[in-house]
Amino acid sequence: MGAHGLSGPPHRSEPHLDPSDGSRCEGTSAFLPAVARPKIIELPDSTRIPILYEDRSVLVIDKPSGWMVAPEDWVNTRRNLSLAVRSSLENGDWWAQSRNLRFLRFVHRLDAETSGILLGVRSPGAVAAYSRLFEGRDVDKTYVAVVDGTVPGDRWTRRDPIGPDAVETGRFCVDATGGKEAETRFEVVARGDRLTLIQAHPVTGRTHQIRLHLKASGCPVLGDDLYGRPDNRGLALRAVQIRYPDPFQRRPRLIRADSEEFCRRYGFAVPARSKTTPDPAPTGMGKGGVSGDVGDGTVPPAGARSAVRARGSAGTGRTS
Repeated sequence: MGAHGLSGPPHRSEPHLDPSDGSRCEGTSAFLPAVARPKIIELPDSTRIPILYEDRSVLVIDKPSGWMVAPEDWVNTRRNLSLAVRSSLENGDWWAQSRNLRFLRFVHRLDAETSGILLGVRSPGAVAAYSRLFEGRDVDKTYVAVVDGTVPGDRWTRRDPIGPDAVETGRFCVDATGGKEAETRFEVVARGDRLTLIQAHPVTGRTHQIRLHLKASGCPVLGDDLYGRPDNRGLALRAVQIRYPDPFQRRPRLIRADSEEFCRRYGFAVPARSKTTPDPAPTGMGKGGVSGDVGDGTVPPAGARSAVRARGSAGTGRTS
């Protein structure tokens, strides 16, 4: 299937150890040229997942909608991303073999229907350090969403506590008495005729937090089968940026995913990000990547909102 498929690596006569990380050939002092690494993960079912960024500790992907991030022993779905990745690692698929990668664990979650940035840790010894970043709220996360209804203003914050729904399994609700603290900050990016494009910045990480806080604001996420109105384009929610302090390198990391196609799907045009001073972090892979990438399609900050041209209109139909 080629370099991006499940076939084996190109033939090499010399033994080697991860040459792209500066490993040397056995029996020689010379560095080997880097083996071409696929910029995608191709799963056994032919799902192709872009790799946005990687370093010695992490591998960050652009999770497609429809995949659940659940424990590996969770068998109630055929689309458990953690289990699929583990199976691919055990099979020695080329995306993993080319990196000498035998372990990858996701240390945070996205809802199954939410697409975007998902961070995986490459070794068991690093799991605790990255888990602490998320548990300690040291990771700044940005999502884009298209909402249906009237938004409260250009900027607002919700602090409604969230807990499980007492009646229906799998649903959550705003629970002022028994819920856990939750906070999300919102900002309008562009307005259409009936839809609005917003950024969401969750301070906490409760299940369905953004979706419930937008419902409580009177503008649920478009395509939300649980808390809003279904739409045949799916759930209009995407994780597009994370910022965190690297616990080992002691430097900030800023990783972005493309949002341009997402915005256009709902009738919004977003200009590509202008060129900025490159971040000293390692270069990102694929569309998006680390800070300093040009034209990654990330939604611009508030000061650039006037440059965004909106053509939003409401969609119809049910999700499949």
